Amino acid sequence: MSEASVIQSRIDTTSDDYKQNLAEMQALWNEVAEEMAKVPGIGGQRYVDRHRSRGKMLVRERVEALIDPNTALLELSPLAGWGTQDPIGVGTFNGIGVIEGVECGIAGSDMTVRGGAGNPTTWNKQKRFFEIVRENRLPLILLNESAGADLPRQADIFVYGGEQFRDITQLSKMGIPSICVAFGPNTAGGAYIPGMSDYTVFVKERGTAYLGGPPLVKMAINEDVDEETLGGAEMHSRTSGLSDYLAMDEMDGLRIARQIVRHLEWKKLGPGPTAPADDPLYDPAELLGCAMANVRIPFDIKEIHARILDGSRFEEFKPLYGEKLVCGW
Repeated sequence: MSEASVIQSRIDTTSDDYKQNLAEMQALWNEVAEEMAKVPGIGGQRYVDRHRSRGKMLVRERVEALIDPNTALLELSPLAGWGTQDPIGVGTFNGIGVIEGVECGIAGSDMTVRGGAGNPTTWNKQKRFFEIVRENRLPLILLNESAGADLPRQADIFVYGGEQFRDITQLSKMGIPSICVAFGPNTAGGAYIPGMSDYTVFVKERGTAYLGGPPLVKMAINEDVDEETLGGAEMHSRTSGLSDYLAMDEMDGLRIARQIVRHLEWKKLGPGPTAPADDPLYDPAELLGCAMANVRIPFDIKEIHARILDGSRFEEFKPLYGEKLVCGW
């Protein structure tokens, strides 16, 4: 087959109609950007300050330190929970980043949002994330520090929360590795994550894993026990064997996670690119003005294709049949 046809754009980017539509779409996008900007601090400055006072990094700082320098990071479902009673982002980070040259799925709990406890929307967000990881065969990195489930809403959580634990085991069965770094307390459902991961890293004097903490032990059997003895990093590294690696601090834990990825010698699913990528012939910055701000007004989808496809090349499939749906490669 000969090379695909080049799309010829019919949009006049100097026209008044285009400029008006661009301005309207930019205003809408600014609203989205404002919501996105709220996510990193959605837990509130008080809890951010408390987290930092304990010498801990925020979840997005951990992610940035984990991935290769100067590489792209794609956050997934950042506005999950918008329009619901749950906080925007629902207390988790999900995304795809490059670690030791390998594209990986990265999930991290945000301890500043209800102690990293999950709500019903959290599990919906995680479910979609695990689908993407599974379908694309991405090594999974779990940056864990969680209080488990948001107990006041447990009736809406437990069944769906269990799906996440099942998904981790299914990934392992498929040969897709999971690597968990325990940065702090991992209680109840949060403790299952390191237990089910293929590789676990615990941060010394910080990472813990237990179904119930010392106060619950005291209440249940009237026994006094400290966190380290009950489920600390040293105990799990030397006694229970839950921890595969003992990290000296958070940065060391991230270093070990990168080292594990490097040793995987992971090969991406499917063949690699057959040709080097080239830029579209039309500026992607024009995209906002191509789609109509008024959803009742149709627009030519090929104008979008022309600004995202390599060389603006597109071979349409069945161009004369079902013209309302554009398909091709």
